[in-house]
Amino acid sequence: MLKTVNRVLLGLLGLGLFALGGGVLLGGLDLQRHWDFAMPGWWPFRGPADVVLGVEGRTRWREEGWWWPTVIAVLAVLLVLLLWWLLAQRGHRLGQVLVDSEDGEAARLNGRTLEDVIEQEAQALDGVSRAQVRLAGRRTAPTARVRLMLEPHADPALTLGRLSRETLAHARDAAGLDRLPSKVRLREARHRARRTA
Repeated sequence: MLKTVNRVLLGLLGLGLFALGGGVLLGGLDLQRHWDFAMPGWWPFRGPADVVLGVEGRTRWREEGWWWPTVIAVLAVLLVLLLWWLLAQRGHRLGQVLVDSEDGEAARLNGRTLEDVIEQEAQALDGVSRAQVRLAGRRTAPTARVRLMLEPHADPALTLGRLSRETLAHARDAAGLDRLPSKVRLREARHRARRTA
């Protein structure tokens, strides 16, 4: 999800900067006169002498009562969105886990592979219909975020105990980690009611 949001945001930002830069370049080099084409009436850059924001554009709305609250609200929303985006980058998926090979060298284990192994072992537990695992944190001290979808007959306490004692313990031992802190979310799978005749 985060990768998609990043790509969309970067694509929109790049497209906007490309359009703005191209428009300024067209006006600055006076290409519409040289190539004999017209720019839209609302476009501010018509020739080399035009500026990005003229005196009229800077002072047009100052006397309106709604202007400053609107500007402040828009900037506040933009700031909150940028902070959310920045904080979301910290929760990125861990690409590699450093494994102590006990010979002085550190081996690298693909984080996605370890996630897949934990998912498969968690899904094999009785009462688990689906599992999702995401590794985060540092390469030397990863943390696991596990989401389990439980069948209606599953015992949450028993499932959580087995996940901790077996699945996560196997992953921790296989990666040669001292500890693997985990955050587990349990949800019950919803089933449609069956009709009986």
